[in-house]
Amino acid sequence: MNEKETRREFLVKSAGAGVTLLAASCGSEERAVVTPREPIFKISLAQWSLHRGLFGSDPGETYGWEEFGRIVKTDDYPTVLAGDIDPLDFATMAKRDFGIDAVEYVNLFFFDRANDEAYMAELKKRADDEGVRNVLIMCDAEGDLGDPDEVARAQAVENHHKWVEAARFLGCHSIRVNASSDPQLTAVEQAKLAADGLRQLCEFADSYEINILVENHGGLSSDAPWLVDVMKLVDHPRVGTLPDFGNFEIEDGKWYDRYKGIAELMPFAKSVSAKSYEFDESGNETSMDFKKIMQIVLDAGYRGYVGIEYEGTGLSEPDGILATKALLERVRDGLAGEFS
Repeated sequence: MNEKETRREFLVKSAGAGVTLLAASCGSEERAVVTPREPIFKISLAQWSLHRGLFGSDPGETYGWEEFGRIVKTDDYPTVLAGDIDPLDFATMAKRDFGIDAVEYVNLFFFDRANDEAYMAELKKRADDEGVRNVLIMCDAEGDLGDPDEVARAQAVENHHKWVEAARFLGCHSIRVNASSDPQLTAVEQAKLAADGLRQLCEFADSYEINILVENHGGLSSDAPWLVDVMKLVDHPRVGTLPDFGNFEIEDGKWYDRYKGIAELMPFAKSVSAKSYEFDESGNETSMDFKKIMQIVLDAGYRGYVGIEYEGTGLSEPDGILATKALLERVRDGLAGEFS
């Protein structure tokens, strides 16, 4: 083997280690070009991270959640959407202010616009213009998918149809819903009812190629084994979970272990929500171990979007978003050698 052949063999072996060979446009000299490696997970931004800027205040504190849910369905809706941020600007802000190129919408910020073709077209255009990916729509205040009354349950399912259609139009892969029922019923009864409503919605969403995701979002949905049972009862390829780092309070003072819960929900996960509250001087979240959580997420084989959902008060919403992003990036860099 001559010297030239020996050098070529070395370069070919290097290519196997992640280096791509490109022949030079002139002459016989070879050049090595490093191919960028895909990140082990991608980062998106949940619109709820800016809820004070969009609403002008925290609606739970201002109105109470039950009253707020009533108001958004009435002509008084504009009174709650009184912040300085226009919901149409969300994708632009995500990209220009935070350097994030994927977003997760919340239907409460355009609750009366799902069937407004001009509005939805503008929402999509602004994301497209910025090169921002629309990931999902989080849906609330549309009724209980596990309502014990069959007519009311069917109505709740139908209320979500427009959001499935909106998600398809925007290019999202999913909508996030709530597996809520009557808390006076047993856990088993609630699971059966929630599964029935979810199954009906999945069957509708299947033709739109939209997934129906359930978040641990309070009540029994924050009891991970209960939500796992619901997933199994639904037994549809479109159903899945959206594990949230923070929402594991089943009832006042009763919490499910977040690390155990995330591990149990991850086999069904089609998206993940990185809830954050407060940060210490080193930039770590003070109530949970992000590295430990992301190891659980990645161990489950998940490689999709992890959505920033800042809910703290110690930092402004923009600073909280940036702090969460920096923490996720630091964790991602630290785990990159362990996962691929």
